[in-house]
Amino acid sequence: MRALLNWRNLLIAIAILVVGSTVLYSRYLADKIATEERKYVEAWVEAERTILNGADSTSLSLATKIATDNTEIPIIETNERDEPTGLFMNIDTAGVADINTLLKTKLKQFRRFAPKPIVLVVKETPYAANKYYYGPSTLLTQVQWYPYVQLSIAALFLIIAITTQRIRFKSNQNQLWAGMAKETAHQLGTPVSSLEGWLELLKDIPAADHIAAEMDKDVRRLQLISDRFGKIGSTPQVEPTALLPQLENMLTYMRKRAGSKVRMELQHRLLADTQLQLSPLLFDWVLENLLKNALDAMDGSGQILIQVQEQAEQYWIDVSDSGKGIEAGALNKVFQPGFTTKKRGWGLGLTLSKRIIEQYHKGKLSVYRSEPGKGTTFRIVLPK
Repeated sequence: MRALLNWRNLLIAIAILVVGSTVLYSRYLADKIATEERKYVEAWVEAERTILNGADSTSLSLATKIATDNTEIPIIETNERDEPTGLFMNIDTAGVADINTLLKTKLKQFRRFAPKPIVLVVKETPYAANKYYYGPSTLLTQVQWYPYVQLSIAALFLIIAITTQRIRFKSNQNQLWAGMAKETAHQLGTPVSSLEGWLELLKDIPAADHIAAEMDKDVRRLQLISDRFGKIGSTPQVEPTALLPQLENMLTYMRKRAGSKVRMELQHRLLADTQLQLSPLLFDWVLENLLKNALDAMDGSGQILIQVQEQAEQYWIDVSDSGKGIEAGALNKVFQPGFTTKKRGWGLGLTLSKRIIEQYHKGKLSVYRSEPGKGTTFRIVLPK
């Protein structure tokens, strides 16, 4: 995870450096182009003055060339009262029904771009003048927008890179989980098989019947745990399974281990034969983990309630306890590997449970609500 964060930080730093440099340089270019364009518009206005005053033929020819060479910078002429005179350049009017409205709209935009117009005084008394407002050329607009386009590309690149790294990290994590689970199942398999052999010998001793019966339960339990790890390490098969017997059997199993001061209850309005696509062995493991956590949170007394609700396309299974609850700062950590509030334990139960529900059953496991001192509710969402 630390390596992923380092890669992410490096990519973000590179993206910020590249985009920041581009923004600064583009702004420099835009300011330079804007300055040159204002000079060009001033020259264009002087050319208009020369044409208006009717200078010698050489000057008139040069002024006409300057005036007609402008094919990029949009210009609007107004009178001294800032009213459009009807003269404009390089403004697309194709398909426009009301040109005056278009010119007024463009004039507002040009004023924001260059608030100070270029003034051509026609007469001093009475005062008459033409004002020329102009907007950015296509080149200047492209230069101004270029950093944002590059920023979008950089952001897209960053998202793709981080997503790729996250997928690789997740894949490696899944492979690690599978490898650990298979190795655990393998390591458990040998001593369990040996215990089964010794158990058969113990059953032949008449005085050891009671001991053999109890040991048989423990050996079966170890075999069940080994089978669970074996299924985690491979792709388990889901099959139509009656939901209520799964819940009731697990509650029965946990009641024997909970003590008389803990009350466990199942509430539902489902039909007795309601079936879901489940891996019974792994789903039992999830329920057992949630119920064990609930028992640990209650310190020997309280209530555990399993509520099942049928929705349009889902089933909600809420496992609630009246225990000590989870602190707000820990809510986003409960499913992280290694996180635990217990003195003993690896902090893998909820991590594995979430993996089982979300990866193998295509559902969702989350903390629905939790309040310190009042209890916690975990919600399992399973598709129909």
